[in-house]
Amino acid sequence: MTDQPETNAPEESFAQLLEAFSPGTRSEVRVGDRVKGKVISIGKDTVFVDAGMKIDAVVERSELLDADQQLTCAEGDELELYVIAVGENEIRLSRAISGIGGAEILREAQQKSAPVEGKVKEICKGGFTVEVLQRRAFCPQSQIDLSPAEDPSVHVGATYQFLVTRFEDRGRNIVVSRRALLSRELEAARKQYLATLNTGDVLDGKVTRIMPFGAFVELSPGVEGMVHVSEIGWSKTAQPGDVLKPGDRLRVKVLGVEPAGVKGQPRIGLSIKQLEADPWLSVEDKCKEGDVVRGKVTRCMPFGAFVEIAPGIEGMVHISEMSYTRRVNKTEDIVNPGDLVTVAVKALDLEKKRISLSLRDAEGDPWGEVLDRFAVGQRVEGVLEKKEKFGYFVRLAPGITGLLPLGSIRRSASAAALEKAKEGETLTVAVEEINLQRRRISLAPASEGDEGNWQQFSAQSAGSSLGALAEKLQNALSSQKKAGR
Repeated sequence: MTDQPETNAPEESFAQLLEAFSPGTRSEVRVGDRVKGKVISIGKDTVFVDAGMKIDAVVERSELLDADQQLTCAEGDELELYVIAVGENEIRLSRAISGIGGAEILREAQQKSAPVEGKVKEICKGGFTVEVLQRRAFCPQSQIDLSPAEDPSVHVGATYQFLVTRFEDRGRNIVVSRRALLSRELEAARKQYLATLNTGDVLDGKVTRIMPFGAFVELSPGVEGMVHVSEIGWSKTAQPGDVLKPGDRLRVKVLGVEPAGVKGQPRIGLSIKQLEADPWLSVEDKCKEGDVVRGKVTRCMPFGAFVEIAPGIEGMVHISEMSYTRRVNKTEDIVNPGDLVTVAVKALDLEKKRISLSLRDAEGDPWGEVLDRFAVGQRVEGVLEKKEKFGYFVRLAPGITGLLPLGSIRRSASAAALEKAKEGETLTVAVEEINLQRRRISLAPASEGDEGNWQQFSAQSAGSSLGALAEKLQNALSSQKKAGR
């Protein structure tokens, strides 16, 4: 009893082999059938495929090479091929139906969406004449490729795979399309690529289109992602076209993949700048408080201007920091986007990524020299800058404006002339008080011959408003007069 399995095993194996090579198995498939099979062996010229049939199925190795002549499959891979011949001992498979065939094969190819091999013979009206299975077919110009060629003649003489889209009048009217097949293959490759795409992947791509909001980058045939304008670089970019152009090859990082939208295409967010270090991590190496640096104005806002002082590092100049010498009501009165300016760094906030800048501090504070230029009692000329209900603002020097109170004007002997003065006219005034802390200079009318008698203006002012410096100067002058007696 123990010998029974040993004697039965050879008999069963022989029976299986006999059944496998039975001629009747050829009727399982027909030419034009599409079959799926697993690669079981790769030879020098042929690849053997287990298609679930009782005899061998083989495909020419050359049909499975890519553009670089590299084999596109390995043992264990599953392939989808078409039956092109059924013999006594093997079934021949191919990626497309080719050779000599009749109308029935072309009709079946149309019904089963099986590709057929065809050769482009010539250009004709509206398209190309194509020979498929020794029959004449027509391929519309729009269906020869995914995108039109500048010179259609490049296709003449080429052998391609086509889908039969129309088969009429017993084969007298055959229309084929290569584009339909390419689109089908492209969609299959696109789905396979997307299945392996993950957030965080770093990929190489090519810029295909530039839009105001960003740039589209082709990652793989049929797969595009978009780099938003804010992700192009750490520096603020007004227009993507200022940095990128179609055809540029670059490396990008996948920020996210959203599900397919209405058009069936997933939205892939990409970034260029995420592959570079954040410049704010080294901002302290580039500037510190008190530094005077050059920068470029990037944006103007009602409250101030943003200035890029290093790639990706922007600071803000508040409107109050625009100028010591001018009254600034509008940012654009001083700077405009694109201007190169010199600014002083007032404050750094690394945690909030903020830098406070100043244009006026970089130019220098004119009030720092006011005591060297003006003294209480000094008679000076200034330009009437603005008339207000309470007095006149008179510009004594760039950035230094004094106030001529209305009360002083009315008490002046030249009140009538002063009231008729127009903005922009030059007035002669006397310095009545200098207050450095509050940055104010009080003025009084000055007439011919009263330069040495400035005390009369101070006596008319309310209280003791001369200030410490004026009092010292007054005492010094009084001492000089007594010594002269």
